[in-house]
Amino acid sequence: MALNVDAKDIARYADSVMFCLSKGLSAPVGSLLTGTTEFIQRARRNRKRLGGSMRQSGVIAAAGLVALNDMIGRLKEDHENARILAEGLSKIKCTNIDLKTIDSNMVIVNTKPLGMTAEQAAQELNKRKVKVSIYGLYTIRFVTHKDINRDDIMYAVKAFEDLPISLI
Repeated sequence: MALNVDAKDIARYADSVMFCLSKGLSAPVGSLLTGTTEFIQRARRNRKRLGGSMRQSGVIAAAGLVALNDMIGRLKEDHENARILAEGLSKIKCTNIDLKTIDSNMVIVNTKPLGMTAEQAAQELNKRKVKVSIYGLYTIRFVTHKDINRDDIMYAVKAFEDLPISLI
């Protein structure tokens, strides 16, 4: 989506492809694995050897179909929201976001220039009802998705702007 290229055009150069349905596509769980018949048979055997089998997976498969049929087209909106978030955050003193790296629905922020660890920043943001993932001692990740709208983006920027600095 970020490349504005059909997945088929990329996948045709690979022997196998895995699609995660639980990321920006809003399915609760699930992935698709594609490849030759022999490859898929081998993958199924390995999955069973590792204890991976699921009963009554139709409910999950239904969510996967919704993800594939209804959610792919709206990923562009998530990417645009991430860009707006990154642009807003980049205007805040002590953030050094490289806007050239924002091409999907994820925004990575280094918290060290703020004088706080990622855990401290995440706790402070959580108090303000903004959830982020901790990706290292000084790295947090924002992710936009179908339940995040432009007002939420502006709220997150304001919450970040209001962080107390120098907690270390």
